Amino acid sequence: MTEPPRPPGPGDPGNYPPEPTFPGPFPSAEPPTAPLSGAPGPAGYPPPGGYPPPTGDQPPSGGYPPAGGYPPPGGYPPPGGYPAGGAYGGPGGGYANNEDKTWALVAHFGGAAGMIISGGVLGWIAPLVAMLARGNQSPTVRAHAVTALNFQLLWSIIGLVGWVLSCIVIGFIGVGAALILGAVFGIIAGIKANEGQLYRYPLSANFIK
Repeated sequence: MTEPPRPPGPGDPGNYPPEPTFPGPFPSAEPPTAPLSGAPGPAGYPPPGGYPPPTGDQPPSGGYPPAGGYPPPGGYPPPGGYPAGGAYGGPGGGYANNEDKTWALVAHFGGAAGMIISGGVLGWIAPLVAMLARGNQSPTVRAHAVTALNFQLLWSIIGLVGWVLSCIVIGFIGVGAALILGAVFGIIAGIKANEGQLYRYPLSANFIK
């Protein structure tokens, strides 16, 4: 008779239980293969190369400012200050362009030159020309021309009366006053106009508005 098989005993080599298997992303003993750059890794972790760089329309993570710091707050000039006069397209000083500034200077300096050349009677010509040539296109030029014209017209009348009365001494006083005041205040007004200011002539009248 043959002996029936015996169950393995403690000393037999085949008494070890089978090794348990554990669930997981790596069922085999081989090490995991690194995913390609940019592809998401297992269990939601980033690939070895890190996350891809954000696109230009995405804000930086963490709420930190981009390289260079925050932009300047509203109402304050950028670093370095505002552009110098004329950098915004105009010549500065309240004139829309250089032509307006030129005609304003013609009204004031031309009036002073007219009083000197004509002996105190033709200082109104240059302001009148400036007003007719550019006053309809530019309110700034018209304001300068009208101011100069009212002043020079008043003192040109005084100078003309002085020449009529030159037969007596008082006539020469009127001519001298018209010539000196028309030239001096015309030059002062021209300097102010070059700085972008509208000069208010003293001892003037309001013939034209």
